[in-house]
Amino acid sequence: MRFDPDTYQFSSRRNVVYARNGMAATSQPLAAQAGLDILKKGGNAIDAAIATAAVLTVVEPTSNGIGGDNFAIIWTDGKLTGMNSCGRSPKALTRDKLDEMGIEILPKHGFIPVTVPGAPGGWAALSERFGKLTLAEVLEPAIAYARDGYPVSPIVARNWKKAFESYRVLLKGEEYSHWFETFAPGGRAPEAGEIFRSEDHARSLETIARTSARDFYEGEIAGKIDEYSRKYNGFIRKEDLAEFRTEWVEPISVDYRGYDIWELPPNNQGAVALMALNVMKGFDLEVRDSAFFHKQIEALKLAFSDGLAEIADPMHMRSDIRDYLSDEYAAIRRKLITEKAIMPKPGKLPPGGTVYLAAADGDGNMVSMIQSNYMGFGSGLVVPGTGIALHNRGLGFSMEKGHPNEVGPSKKPYHTIIPGFVTKGGKAVGPFGVMGAYMQPQGHLQVLMNSIDWHMNPQDALDAPRWQWIEGKKLLVEDTFPEEVVKDLISRGHEIEVSSDNSPFGRGEVIWRNDEDVLCGGTEMRADGSIAAW
Repeated sequence: MRFDPDTYQFSSRRNVVYARNGMAATSQPLAAQAGLDILKKGGNAIDAAIATAAVLTVVEPTSNGIGGDNFAIIWTDGKLTGMNSCGRSPKALTRDKLDEMGIEILPKHGFIPVTVPGAPGGWAALSERFGKLTLAEVLEPAIAYARDGYPVSPIVARNWKKAFESYRVLLKGEEYSHWFETFAPGGRAPEAGEIFRSEDHARSLETIARTSARDFYEGEIAGKIDEYSRKYNGFIRKEDLAEFRTEWVEPISVDYRGYDIWELPPNNQGAVALMALNVMKGFDLEVRDSAFFHKQIEALKLAFSDGLAEIADPMHMRSDIRDYLSDEYAAIRRKLITEKAIMPKPGKLPPGGTVYLAAADGDGNMVSMIQSNYMGFGSGLVVPGTGIALHNRGLGFSMEKGHPNEVGPSKKPYHTIIPGFVTKGGKAVGPFGVMGAYMQPQGHLQVLMNSIDWHMNPQDALDAPRWQWIEGKKLLVEDTFPEEVVKDLISRGHEIEVSSDNSPFGRGEVIWRNDEDVLCGGTEMRADGSIAAW
């Protein structure tokens, strides 16, 4: 990846980080440092990624947890492997049952949107296939932070307080009392710098480490989830958990100006970013002006209109997503872009909560990994005695009858979390990602084009002002966006809201490797982002 600061008008607030022996980048410093410690202990990038991911469930519970899903793209021995560790919906969750209950819109909280969590299974599968250390060794830092406590970081504290204020208004049933007991034991959210600990979380991590996660799916933890669900008329059962398996999948890609951009296939929404890039590569880009941003926004909108209509559990899709990644299809879609904003037909895009991490070692291994509970803490449910917050990933299903992503039993929902990876000429350039629900493919598009088209280094590519498409012609832009660009986009028909709150615009991490095997990393200024390097 070539970095050339003279090709764009932008100055980052942070310096890019260089290293040779290893690097871990994520949204929380303690988690990044845990990954580096595992590298120094003799682990590889995969071990470091698992350690970082596990610590994130402890130190950033506002975005992920043991009760969520994870995905990864792994570079080892000169090739890529994709991991889909997303669980299915319960067998008892049928459309007929929801109709009987009078459910017309899937609720955000409670047991209805709870699907089988895949995160623990993903850690175990990665460790077994690629790790050098044992899972028990790799989870030691997370266990220690959960048991001994850690100081809450500033942005995590801010998001924790937002969740608490919302939950104490919305979550009134007895089933939600365990969330407050676990995450607000003093009747409030913890402040920045305050020590927080969870003995229940530590014990659950120890059990997962000791049993390579099988207890979560077949043993005592699975039994506790089943008991909790039955008590409050939930759908998930122990047999649903027992049938969970992490899947190894083939990443999908497009060529973008000589770089191969890799994402995971459905039920993952990575194809949206690829479709948008495919449209954009047909334009000659000379300046980073309002015309450029207009094309970028319109390409993204067209990609989302296809993605939301087609992406689902692969067993239920109407077509092969690869059909949408051809140059011929991109040319057809590109012709729809005019000088004015268009009106695609997907629904409104909700906010989300996710963590992303990237890891690399001195032997050439690299990992792009993402993990989420969805919409902050997820369903608002915490399994009694475990510290485990259950996600609400079933909210990704559609209630439209006949839609390939229609809610139903034993299905994987449309999934927003997407790890990304770049190669060139058969060699790894590196992992990248931007967390934040439906912002994720939008962030992928913007950060990649900043890197490839405008030659920004990883930190500059992440720090550059971002936009987010909401629906129709509605856009949200950061208040650091050039005023003249905003005015011109409005004249083109875009309905723009300028935001001083940068939390909706995603949080990313990037690690590139150059021809001299030097690692170059950038981390997110919109989070408590940190890079630990060696």
